[in-house]
Amino acid sequence: QVQLVESGGGLVQAGGSLKLSCTASGRASAMNWYRQTPGNERDFVAGIIGGSSTNYADSVKSRFTISRDDATNTDYLQMDSLKPEDTATYYCNAVTLKDGHYKNNWGQGTHVTVYS
Repeated sequence: QVQLVESGGGLVQAGGSLKLSCTASGRASAMNWYRQTPGNERDFVAGIIGGSSTNYADSVKSRFTISRDDATNTDYLQMDSLKPEDTATYYCNAVTLKDGHYKNNWGQGTHVTVYS
């Protein structure tokens, strides 16, 4: 079981920036960010495999950047040009491999509010 600790959420005006971080207690094969608003499903936002293979939801491409520091098992989500529709609870996800099986591990969530 990998523990994830997130930080960096908060309140920001539209057009502004926030940087989320997620530190894992162990090594993860992939690290991702999802977000969720009340009454809706948790949606994929961005992911990174290894050190450099990244993937983004269309809604955040060119505005969000995911990166990873393997030395500290930490990944970051730099969010620029934020929009009110980015308001959500953001969850860190780490995919770990143990005994030949992949497992999803989730953080507790950090809330982001973007006001216009």
